[in-house]
Amino acid sequence: MSGTASGDGVLPVACLLGPTASGKTAAALAYAAQSAAQGRVVEIVSVDSALVYRGMDIGTAKPSAAERAAVVHHLIDIVDPADAYSAANFRADALRVTGEIVARGNVPLLVGGTMLYYRALTHGLNDLPGADAEVRATLDADAARDGWPALHARLAEVDPATSARLAPNDSQRIQRALEVFMLTGQPMSTLLAAPTPRADLAAQYRFVPVALEPSDRSVLHARIAVRFDAMLAAGFIDEVKALRARGDLHPGLASMRCVGYRQAWEYLDGATDYDTMRDKGIFATRQLCKRQLTWLRSMPERIVVDCCATDATAQAVAAVTSVGD
Repeated sequence: MSGTASGDGVLPVACLLGPTASGKTAAALAYAAQSAAQGRVVEIVSVDSALVYRGMDIGTAKPSAAERAAVVHHLIDIVDPADAYSAANFRADALRVTGEIVARGNVPLLVGGTMLYYRALTHGLNDLPGADAEVRATLDADAARDGWPALHARLAEVDPATSARLAPNDSQRIQRALEVFMLTGQPMSTLLAAPTPRADLAAQYRFVPVALEPSDRSVLHARIAVRFDAMLAAGFIDEVKALRARGDLHPGLASMRCVGYRQAWEYLDGATDYDTMRDKGIFATRQLCKRQLTWLRSMPERIVVDCCATDATAQAVAAVTSVGD
């Protein structure tokens, strides 16, 4: 079972990872219910960059009030959408919360699909990462749409020291600096000033990834479309209207760049019609899914569960249970 220390004193901690709509929440709740029946209390630590934001419930597929009442969830609704929250913030919060759960004698289960967060947690933040093709492709697409000066302005928000020494059209160096920030959650200038890794609380844990992955990606694509339509039916557009009505949010914020929210914002701006907004939202979610799977498949140590299987939830529960065995 997850949560039993090994002979070297390192505690294995199961991490239930997967792309959007792969069934992570259902598997996590099933594992928690099974554990409760055996007298163990599971607490879920969210590994999701969208669930941190308050007031963004429908479009993020946030666990329901009933689900959160049944099992304690952490790192959900902790940040206002106007504020920034980085991988560095997540790493510190996740290690702190995991320690508190263990201190209570309970079992931590990390659940989510933000692979930047998982990488920061398991690989640390002080080493400059290598080039990442997926991140660079995302930045290239942003630059093609907005221009490199816009990305230079984005860099100025997260790493003013580096942006100050770069020209607005220095595409190669702007891309590298943004890539480093996206992969680590810290400015490249900070990492270069303190390049030596340091031991921290993460050494107490052995994080074990259990990955829900599709044997047939078209099945996941169909689920994504159904779920996006369900979000629209549940009042997603009204949710974005309420966020816009605050007056202090704008499309450049990380919160409003979340999949679905950007497309809904464009629709409410009158830039697209309803059907186009729906199609673009589904397409963007599929692209997110593709990036998530690329990250997962770079982890040879992961335990893979086919999320298309009829017994996927049971398989995932068994895999998570085996982590501490």
